[in-house]
Amino acid sequence: MTLALICGQGRLPRIVADAQPQRPLVCVLNGFEPDGLTADLTFHLETLGSLLDTLKARGITRVCLCGAIRRPPIDPARLDAKTAPLVPRLQTALTSGDDGALRIVMALFEEVGISIAAVHELVPDLLPAAGVLTFKTYQPQNSIEATMGERTVAAMGARDAGQACVVRGDSVLAREDAAGTDAMLTRLARDRANNTGDFLSNPINAASDMFGGLLGDATDWLTGGTSTSDGGILFKAPKPGQDRRADLPVIGAGTPDAVSAAGLSGIVIEAGGVMILDRAKTVARCDQLGLFLWVREKGG
Repeated sequence: MTLALICGQGRLPRIVADAQPQRPLVCVLNGFEPDGLTADLTFHLETLGSLLDTLKARGITRVCLCGAIRRPPIDPARLDAKTAPLVPRLQTALTSGDDGALRIVMALFEEVGISIAAVHELVPDLLPAAGVLTFKTYQPQNSIEATMGERTVAAMGARDAGQACVVRGDSVLAREDAAGTDAMLTRLARDRANNTGDFLSNPINAASDMFGGLLGDATDWLTGGTSTSDGGILFKAPKPGQDRRADLPVIGAGTPDAVSAAGLSGIVIEAGGVMILDRAKTVARCDQLGLFLWVREKGG
């Protein structure tokens, strides 16, 4: 055994483990247990240094970071001697954006001679080829929305903040924050169910996108989803310059329902940059709900 998974929550760790010819060593961050996968080792952030030593002693030469975690605070009472020297770097990681934090963590593994294996390298089928995967296809307006979505995620990514947004017409209805894509879509669905007004007819929201480039983050709160009319897209892509060995964006079989509940017409993901879990189920659910799923080439 030379591969270890450094696991968080969700189904992705199980999918990665099942795709390997030999079961990897499963290491789970305490409190973030994955679905359907039993841990061989459980560790705390405060014992990361000891975990590195353990992996080396067991002959591990590669690790794959997979699954979702939140950032746990460092508890000084839990620190062990091996991890104490790493605290300044761990504290920097905890206060950095997602990509910056992961670069620091991956560097700690590499410095002890353990390389990083990307999820999509271990399970290539998770990255679909470019094209429309559903019966329904996108319309010309959706192509314009996708262009705006790409620009929006690029601007967000420059701040290392989010990998998804919702676009309807020429307006950005919502931007992903630390709570994630599902939470963003849930907020939109709630506002839609509450019939809180039409975003496109709201001059304040329209103005916030017009002047968003000038106002920046201050306008984000104005662009929450308030539309009750159908249409628009979920757009998802990696951040510009993102280290793609970890935290590559993901959609799955639950995404179509969330998109439909938010009143959108389809999903657009960047080809080569967004993974699809349970692809057959995800596409089938899109078809059932009348959504399109477009794997779009960057700049397309």
